[in-house]
Amino acid sequence: METFTELKELSENSHFQVQKHKVLCDLSNDMIDMPIVSLINGFNELPYCFTLQCCYGHFIYDGQEDTHNLDPLPAKGIITKVEYRIAYIAFCLENNTSGRELLEALKGITDIDPENIQFGCAEWFWNRQINSYALQVEPDRFKHQDTAILDLKEALHIEKIRNTFFIRLNALLDNLK
Repeated sequence: METFTELKELSENSHFQVQKHKVLCDLSNDMIDMPIVSLINGFNELPYCFTLQCCYGHFIYDGQEDTHNLDPLPAKGIITKVEYRIAYIAFCLENNTSGRELLEALKGITDIDPENIQFGCAEWFWNRQINSYALQVEPDRFKHQDTAILDLKEALHIEKIRNTFFIRLNALLDNLK
């Protein structure tokens, strides 16, 4: 997120349900990366949460030019540099007990790897939608960018973290339902 910032406090938003309805009316499964369709739909089913944007995280390198590549990285080979397009979910939360509990649970996802997972706000999301938060997988030194150039060893590490990140989010969602 080019405008990633520290966490902001949840604020009152009497228009939350109307905003949620409008956003979800404009959302279709084909807009979501296939591996996370059910996860995103699950969060959107919660009455106190909806998603604004998301990305599974994509790895692009010589010989793999698809900007929406979902294939795993090759474990070895002649690849030296990988362009990583960050994995993230931008959530909007309602300022109520359930929304505050989810906010705390989302903060805990960073425990997987605090050097490579951030939870905060993105200024441009917040300006469009109050109480929006971004959870992203990216090396901390790149946390203000949407992409990063990594060597293969680091890219493999980030891929493993990304996979664990989504597994943990699915487990969190299962616990909320």
